[in-house]
Amino acid sequence: MFFYLMAGVGLATVIFLMFLGMNPLPLLVVLAIAWLVMSMQGGRMSAGKLGQKQGANKGDASAIPTTRFEEIGGQEHAKNELKEALDFLLHQDRMLEYGIRPIKGILLAGPPGTGKTLMAKAAAHYTDSVFVSASGSEFVEMYVGVGAQRVRGLFQDARKAAKKNEKKSAIIFIDEIDVIGGKREGGQQREYDQTLNQLLTEMDGIRVDEEVRILVMAATNRKEMLDPALLRPGRFDRHILVDLPDKQARLQILSLHARNKPLSPEVSLEQVAQDTFGFSGAQLESLTNEAAIYALREGKKQLEPAHFQAAIDKVMMGEKTDREASHEEKMRVAVHELGHAIMAESVQPGSVSCVALAPRGQALGYVRQHPGQDRYLYTREELEGRIQVCLAGAAAEQLILHSKSTGAQNDYEQANRYARGLVQSGLSELGIIDPDLISKERLHETTTGILNDLYSKTEQQLMRYRALFDECTAILMKEEVLTGEEFRQLLREKTSA
Repeated sequence: MFFYLMAGVGLATVIFLMFLGMNPLPLLVVLAIAWLVMSMQGGRMSAGKLGQKQGANKGDASAIPTTRFEEIGGQEHAKNELKEALDFLLHQDRMLEYGIRPIKGILLAGPPGTGKTLMAKAAAHYTDSVFVSASGSEFVEMYVGVGAQRVRGLFQDARKAAKKNEKKSAIIFIDEIDVIGGKREGGQQREYDQTLNQLLTEMDGIRVDEEVRILVMAATNRKEMLDPALLRPGRFDRHILVDLPDKQARLQILSLHARNKPLSPEVSLEQVAQDTFGFSGAQLESLTNEAAIYALREGKKQLEPAHFQAAIDKVMMGEKTDREASHEEKMRVAVHELGHAIMAESVQPGSVSCVALAPRGQALGYVRQHPGQDRYLYTREELEGRIQVCLAGAAAEQLILHSKSTGAQNDYEQANRYARGLVQSGLSELGIIDPDLISKERLHETTTGILNDLYSKTEQQLMRYRALFDECTAILMKEEVLTGEEFRQLLREKTSA
């Protein structure tokens, strides 16, 4: 209403000046500047009110989570470490007896989809605390000072919500904290810096004698980007790694997500856990959901092993596509994938789960492998074996079809990464080196030598299985899928012959 009134007064004044024969341009410039300034102030006030409204909604009693640690599969080490830190919030009397200052912040760091947000909610349930959450992006605004104002409002809302619900503690959870907590660099002051400074100030202001004890929890998958002032003791006192689950943890997660699904007696979740090395908790949840969808599509009353295998392929590589390759392309893809499979079985027997010719995502075919036991360290021989598996596709094309194709591009990139890993780990002929002091030409020369030598060895090994290609290619061209057991049976027959 005020803007409309001012616009009317301005218009009347301009008309009056024109009637008197005076130039209204200076007055129009002044009015435009005044309107722009008032618009910015009004936008800032609206943003501040929006932040207060969001904070008030988050502090409602309905936001108190019911998630328990028992409902989170795996992550036993992270959960135990988090519980130990939360016990300081639960047993304040014992903490005072030993003169222990309260923990102000807990940082959960790890890859996406590993359950950091779930663990923060479980922490609030474990400590019977009010849970107030926000995302780092909510504090980023074009108006100066809005982010800092929202940080203040977040802490105020947490205290109000705790008192309203008669709780002695509150947990503030900030997801993707790297958005506002990135390293501050010299030069021009940024809006992010003001928001971070306000967060640091609020965390320093958490006092022992407050009526409501506040614990700040934050999550990030880019811990290295955070400002050192945020990571020091007294701010985020505990840094807990929430990593990708190992095989036992994957089995627990699968069991939790499969509880409400009708599984066939033939389904082995332990086998599924073994086949899903490198999967996060979110991917495992998606896997069980996709398996149920496949069963629904086929009208099956129970989830069968084939449904889980199809779900693994979909989570890893995407849904099947409608791309129809020519007969020549299919033949080349079949030979390429069989090269990978034969070398994988030579390097690590029993590792091939299936060989498929069906296009998924950007791939026209694929070989799915499982590593057996989860591995985190590799010897030179093991890395060289992985390089040979990568090169085997192109080597098989050259051996059987007498030419190569662009389908090996990703294989070469992966083989180069393994070769550089060999050099940087001190496992090459260069010995222990400082990668920063090695020229690019020397590094390229060494890695190329490793790749060329292993490519020759790969060709020689594949020549021993020349007869196997014809039989397996015929099956793939007809059925499009060759299971690991079927492939190994054919491999044993040709090897014994």
